[in-house]
Amino acid sequence: MITYEYPFNERIRTLLRLEDLFEKTAYFVRADGRQEHHAALVTLFEILEVAGRADLKMDLIQELERQRQTLLAFRNNPDISEEALSGALYEIEQSSAALLAMTGKIGQYLRDNDWLMGIKSRAAIPGGVCEFDLPSYHWWLHRSPEVRREALEGWCKPMFALRDASDIVLRLLRSSGRPKRYTAAHGQFQLNLGGTSAQMVRVVVGVDEAAIPEVSANKYFLNIRFTKPPAGEIKARGCERDVDFDLTFCNL
Repeated sequence: MITYEYPFNERIRTLLRLEDLFEKTAYFVRADGRQEHHAALVTLFEILEVAGRADLKMDLIQELERQRQTLLAFRNNPDISEEALSGALYEIEQSSAALLAMTGKIGQYLRDNDWLMGIKSRAAIPGGVCEFDLPSYHWWLHRSPEVRREALEGWCKPMFALRDASDIVLRLLRSSGRPKRYTAAHGQFQLNLGGTSAQMVRVVVGVDEAAIPEVSANKYFLNIRFTKPPAGEIKARGCERDVDFDLTFCNL
């Protein structure tokens, strides 16, 4: 199955982008190759840009506190595992404390590193990190994988509080809804929302289903148009057959 997630507000879009970038960074850092470690560093620069929103940290702190209060209401509920509840509360409290411990602008320690910022500015230019442009970076890329990995982990670690908080919020968001099965007749689907709101929808399609969902929505209607995978066409072509899919509305 392939899951497509469509956020309906900028905050959730930002968290999904951060999740994707942190996953890619972790993947490339674990590798040994110079090209993979270059990709890890460039992806870290992307995290720096995405996380530059001034209110992101406060948004996360407020959302974690809201979820903590919600979970506290389940104390002494016989249908709820106290052990699981305590574990979730502890995770939220630890994440909030780590965010509060982050002082100054997110990623400022990276911006204060002139060498890294020199690489960042050159990386924005096509082919801008060639050895003749950045000989010191070329030298660094020829250090042992262990030395490079240690440096990369050191540059990434101060961002982990942001990563962990985002993971908690997205995990709670994804678990907030229950999937329902629908069929898009001739590749078209519309659902009357009746004014209800959601922060994200998840569309799950079979991995062998040659149909890609395109989602648009407001508080009254959700529209999904399935298109055929690209195969040299100049623009996407609509699916002309029925497509079965699972739809989940997620809202915190």
